[in-house]
Amino acid sequence: MFESLSLPSKRIELENLQQLKGHLEEIAHISQTDWAFFTSKLQRRIIPKKTIFLELDAIENHISFIESGVVRLYIPKDNPEKEITFGFSFENQFVSAYDSFLTQTPSAYQLQALTETTILSITYDDLQAVYRTTQIGNLIGRLTAERLFLLKSSREQNLLNLTAEERYMKLFKERPELLKVIPLKYVSSYIGITAQALSRIRKRL
Repeated sequence: MFESLSLPSKRIELENLQQLKGHLEEIAHISQTDWAFFTSKLQRRIIPKKTIFLELDAIENHISFIESGVVRLYIPKDNPEKEITFGFSFENQFVSAYDSFLTQTPSAYQLQALTETTILSITYDDLQAVYRTTQIGNLIGRLTAERLFLLKSSREQNLLNLTAEERYMKLFKERPELLKVIPLKYVSSYIGITAQALSRIRKRL
């Protein structure tokens, strides 16, 4: 499904990638040679609002950097009201079903663009070439793995240690933009309560 959303394949001009380069160079310097090779493998894609761009049981073939937009990571259910939202990814973050990407096995969850979302993507095979040829591939892999680990760890700790109201307040203190772009039913799933319980919390506050 992902490939059907691709824009016509074009080499991306280096000057249009300063957002990604700036994000990476906050952590490590990137040589011009490595940067040129890496960017030659990227594709920019624009994903329409509400589009699922990785489906359950599909094999993840991309790591993507979000230039703009919001992505939801969730486990679908037959009853949409019982879907489990366990993460959101935002502008200047990497997103992937990374466990599926690493093992090239079917994904246990889905990725959905909650807003129109622009991403820069690299395929599994191209990233292996980047690993073999440059230092930047290791940085991309590390950042993606860290991002998904923190999503999982933060949610688990919050569910164990905080009340529902505390989880709600913490979420919006850290990510106030959620109020504007993410439906409350996804927020309630993320913090582990029903939509009705979240509505009562919002009324109290």
